[in-house]
Amino acid sequence: MQKTSKALLGLATALVTSSALPNLAKADELTLCWAAWDPANALVELSKDFTAKTGTQMKFEFVPWTSYADRFLNELNSHGKLCDLIIGDSQWIGGSAENGHYVKLNDFFDKEGIKMDDFVPATVVGYSEWPKNTPNYWALPAMGDVVGWTYRKDWFEKPELQKEFKAKYGHDLAAPKTYDELKHIAEFFQKRQIDGKTVYGASIYTERGSEGITMGVTNVLYDWGFQYDNPKKPYDMEGFVNSADAVKGLEFYKSLYDCCTPPGSSNVYMVESADAFKSGQVAMQMNFAFTWPGLYKDEKVGGDRIGFFPNPAEKAHFAQLGGQGISVVSYSEKRDAALQYIKWFAQPDVQAKWWELGGFSCLNSVVNAPDFAKSQPYAQAFLDSMAIVKDFWAEPSYASLLQAMQKRVHNYVVAGNGAAKEALDGLVKDWSDVFKDDGKI
Repeated sequence: MQKTSKALLGLATALVTSSALPNLAKADELTLCWAAWDPANALVELSKDFTAKTGTQMKFEFVPWTSYADRFLNELNSHGKLCDLIIGDSQWIGGSAENGHYVKLNDFFDKEGIKMDDFVPATVVGYSEWPKNTPNYWALPAMGDVVGWTYRKDWFEKPELQKEFKAKYGHDLAAPKTYDELKHIAEFFQKRQIDGKTVYGASIYTERGSEGITMGVTNVLYDWGFQYDNPKKPYDMEGFVNSADAVKGLEFYKSLYDCCTPPGSSNVYMVESADAFKSGQVAMQMNFAFTWPGLYKDEKVGGDRIGFFPNPAEKAHFAQLGGQGISVVSYSEKRDAALQYIKWFAQPDVQAKWWELGGFSCLNSVVNAPDFAKSQPYAQAFLDSMAIVKDFWAEPSYASLLQAMQKRVHNYVVAGNGAAKEALDGLVKDWSDVFKDDGKI
């Protein structure tokens, strides 16, 4: 989820397929690389079952999100042997496939009876496939994630606030279904006194250094009609990235930032947004679903005080995909054993326990189970959110594409430079230059 430079993507090497793997003996130890966050702790606990079953010890290399991409893409590009397994970001899939970093899993899946139809379709496309929408698999969907929202349910339920809000806006003070409703709520709570404390409307992503503001603004842009390119002509972006509707969406995001965020909100991403909510600063916060279990357990704002809702709708209805797939690193000397971990992790009973421990399973049999929606207070919001996901570019040059959007959008939304149309026109130019350099246009 974090920044890289284009140089990190390396030179293309020959693709590695599982059919070319040597017959290696069972490993005594495997190293799995991922980000340092709550789901990683859940995976450590889950993996004890793998060790008990196989005798293979699991070692974990977890690094903070701020250095996650730089650390592990450097490792892959140097053909390092630290990671036998890696849970890499969805946006890495193109570069990692084309540069030969990941083992292609098709033959292994066929041999072991692992079917991608058994997983949520959006996660297969987002985490496993390259090229997109082709049956070429480089990862098993591992950690479903998506941008959604939490809100202060206890504040929303105050009778005096419900009455005042209904009189002012003409609709109930409840989890919003459209962005217009969300803005009404944010305006209503901005600088309001709640329990003797000044509170604010909403926390939204604004961080520039890695991917934060892009992961936030796309939720709004998608709903207003933004598209990455012409569906009938790949890499044709004029009139799609910078359409009139996309311009309106970007203007709305800036208006939400200007009207309804707490002071000092110019560099907010996952941690900062969660902290704003936990400290009682905001009525609503935008964040990835992985934060929801921890927020629900929070003694001050969790339990009956918190509610969850999927990204609102406008002209369309989408939410920014997060999450990752798990891959076997092609430079590992323990690839056969690593593949056995993939086989184990794909089992329905393991996936069910993954959800129970705090991971977000992508297996249909788990998320479509009759009792899933009631298994956790946030389960229904997760299901609703995963049904509307859309993702950023997964091209090998995604880092350059991401850096361009970070700069253009932040300069307009946070710094207040220029107009929304200018920002998106500039983005079309930036992205066109990247794809020209890649020989794709």
